Amino acid sequence: MITSVLVVIEAISAVLGAALTVFMIKPYLYTGEKRYIGLPLGFAFLSISYIFQGIALSPGAPPFIEDMKWLHLFTQAYAFIFLAVTYYFSKQTTRGKGLLWQILFSILIIVILFSYIAVSITPFFTLPSYKSVDEYFRSFNIIFALYLSISTLRSHALKPDSKTIWAPLGYILLAFSQYSFLIWSLDLSMAAFVGAHILRLMGLLIFLYISFETFRISSSVIVKKRA
Repeated sequence: MITSVLVVIEAISAVLGAALTVFMIKPYLYTGEKRYIGLPLGFAFLSISYIFQGIALSPGAPPFIEDMKWLHLFTQAYAFIFLAVTYYFSKQTTRGKGLLWQILFSILIIVILFSYIAVSITPFFTLPSYKSVDEYFRSFNIIFALYLSISTLRSHALKPDSKTIWAPLGYILLAFSQYSFLIWSLDLSMAAFVGAHILRLMGLLIFLYISFETFRISSSVIVKKRA
């Protein structure tokens, strides 16, 4: 019963991630700034990772369930990396930031392709213990999520807004979600596993609220200007 509920939560999380991807791609289309492409990519990777996790948790999962677990792990890590790198470069004012971002973006894409190939064509590649890698990845995800929390909090301090104050909370919830997954990986606590899903869902809902309000207010301003 609880497994079915968790699969449903994964499906809801994937839908929320897809909705956030649509909202996040608007700043990129509006500004044309290539560094902002990391926002929709980050949430798109999050959404895809939830799909992989949902497949892995499904009762009577197919034989390639191990591949889904690894793909979930990699894809989620890439999501946090894209988001963190995007926030970092959005604050940089150096002339070479555009070229540096393009180089880093290309490297990330190459790493992504290689890691997916490595998972798909095993046993040609001998993968390490999934549990050990999972713990390392969760730890790095926590660090990136906390960086995002601090970064958005600083942005809010510089330019206070009633909506942006919720962004740090959203990333903090995602960080605690990763921490709960880490606890589950260490001692198989079902409470931590369930809590991780709930915390993540709360974080995504906060981001959806922020995105919806921002889009609604922006639309209202455009309508008033046209009137």
